[in-house]
Amino acid sequence: MISDERMETFLASLDAGNTPLLDQIEREALETNVPIIRTQTQGLIRFLLAVRKPMSILEVGCAIGFSALLMSEYAPEGCRITTIEKYGKRIPAARENFARAGKEDAISLLEGDAADILKELTGPYDFIFMDAAKGQYIHFLPDVLRLLAPGGLLVSDNVLQDGDILESRFAVERRNRTIHSRMREYLYELTHHEALRTVVLPIGDGVTVSVKVEER
Repeated sequence: MISDERMETFLASLDAGNTPLLDQIEREALETNVPIIRTQTQGLIRFLLAVRKPMSILEVGCAIGFSALLMSEYAPEGCRITTIEKYGKRIPAARENFARAGKEDAISLLEGDAADILKELTGPYDFIFMDAAKGQYIHFLPDVLRLLAPGGLLVSDNVLQDGDILESRFAVERRNRTIHSRMREYLYELTHHEALRTVVLPIGDGVTVSVKVEER
């Protein structure tokens, strides 16, 4: 755990929850071992949507559609969401969940590799949620920054890797070393890029919130 487990449990107990359908989809995901965003991260996204009020959202990494539905539920009416997923077994479940929620017209699901799809998008997007393969974040960043509107928010999930990000690359398992080094590079870019102002939050599995600085 990134923070004390008792504190995590206490904070989770304060969460107001979501709609009955979102709660049901979350239970289904947990029962089938499909990873979805954690409770504190859900709360953060709801808060940021209320502050920023985005009318166009891009999500990189859809899975079964839980986070896209969460954002659609709490974003302003008329907000359009574009989400990307390449894992074929999860795409039908995502489309089914969008239909269950009556959100087929509000959410567009693009199938394929985000590295290819991002290059074809034109944007701009007011809010971008990064929740795909962690080792690819750094490769997606140039296109993500191009697509992000001035003043827009980039939210990146799972950036602290259950605390492993603190360790030397030689202290993590060999199979995780590439992801470890790429995530460290990604965090450095977010926190040092001249076009961004970024905060790293130790909630869930670590979340960054970046705002694209308005051109002067």
